Amino acid sequence: MSSTVLAAILLITMALVYQFGLLRSKRLSSNIDRGGMHSRPVYHATWLAICCAVPGLLLLFLWSLLEPMIIRSIILSAWPEALSGPQETARVVFMRRIEALSSGQGLTGDISAAEQQAAAQLTQLKTYSAMAKTALIALVSAAGLFLALKRISTSFKARHYVEHVVRGLLLLCSATAIFTTIGIVLSMVSEAFHFFTFIPPTDFFFGTKWSPAFSSTDTSHGEYGLLPLLWGTFMVSIIAMLVAIPLGLMTAIYMAEYAPTWFRNTAKPIIEVLAGIPTIVYGVFALIAIGPFFAAAGELLGIQVRATSALTAGVVMGLMIIPFVSSLSDDIITRVPQSLRDGSLGLGATRSETIRQVVLPAALPGIVGAFLLAFSRAIGETMIVVLAAGNSPQLHANPLEAISTVTVSIVNQLTGDTDFAGPQSLVAFALGLTLFVITLVLNVIALYVVRKYREHYD
Repeated sequence: MSSTVLAAILLITMALVYQFGLLRSKRLSSNIDRGGMHSRPVYHATWLAICCAVPGLLLLFLWSLLEPMIIRSIILSAWPEALSGPQETARVVFMRRIEALSSGQGLTGDISAAEQQAAAQLTQLKTYSAMAKTALIALVSAAGLFLALKRISTSFKARHYVEHVVRGLLLLCSATAIFTTIGIVLSMVSEAFHFFTFIPPTDFFFGTKWSPAFSSTDTSHGEYGLLPLLWGTFMVSIIAMLVAIPLGLMTAIYMAEYAPTWFRNTAKPIIEVLAGIPTIVYGVFALIAIGPFFAAAGELLGIQVRATSALTAGVVMGLMIIPFVSSLSDDIITRVPQSLRDGSLGLGATRSETIRQVVLPAALPGIVGAFLLAFSRAIGETMIVVLAAGNSPQLHANPLEAISTVTVSIVNQLTGDTDFAGPQSLVAFALGLTLFVITLVLNVIALYVVRKYREHYD
């Protein structure tokens, strides 16, 4: 029986046990005086379901992790004569072939007798493993249910046990997110340090030329200057913010202060749809529409504008992050106390004067936080700049020319076959770590500013 089917059966059993426990605990509570049970029937039923299903699910998870490794070890130790060539490569090829034979798939080339016998042994081991897994999970689940049933009584503190389990589950979810972040950071840090064994950190962080091609000599690996990429990233992000901040802020002011309710309820979801469009769609739109439009407009004005340039990528990216600016700013503006508006209007100020002199200054910390969050979103964008910015890692200040960014270079360095043994592929981790630190600092600043604002108006 497959693991998916077993998991489904366990979940169905869990639901049935919950209903059984609910009926039994209600019957028990009806036979005693009101208030005599420590916990409500729903807690007894939940505890029964947990004791029945959770041990089986944990065993199924561990079995699924360990079963392939154990079977692989048994097969490889039983057929050492079938391996030829480099040891690890031969093992991988041998296991793939016998797994294909075991599943009934066709194979190219001659099939040796050892492979046929190993495939038969693999099928037999999988059958025995499935039978043992099913029996053991059923035994563990039944034992858990039996022990839980014995403890159901009027004095059993089922609510405490259920709350402990829920608290542990919440802690596990939080720890998973935290450890995932730590694992990502540690993997980037370790590989970045490996990269710095090839290229000195000073050459990377302060270099002005990006040319990550291996040379013909063994002592040089190319030039890996970060500054052209970092400048290209900030140039595109600044152009995007010059587009997104005015449009997004004006949209937020109109939606919060001027728009009637029916228009706001209709227009705001439509604007926020922009945030849900895949970035690859924005990139294609920039490549086939915005870029040629800028190039044609440049010809009319006598200015040379490349279709793939920092301007094209920045403008389209600015359109993409308008919902981030407008939605966050709108929420912040609407949270300004109405008493401030009423006081300004009562003193004779017009609505526009009230917005300029009262509402925006009061909401300014939160709006600045929204700008910083949008800026960090722009810095980490990949697909738009891959398609629309070009790939010219040059240190120049002309937004009408092609540019390269940190994210574009990461994509370029990790495209194709990579063995992560040389600086040409390891540099992607150094670039990723740099980008991570920049966005982390911007997010921390933005959250600090927003939190400080919320302390004033909560």
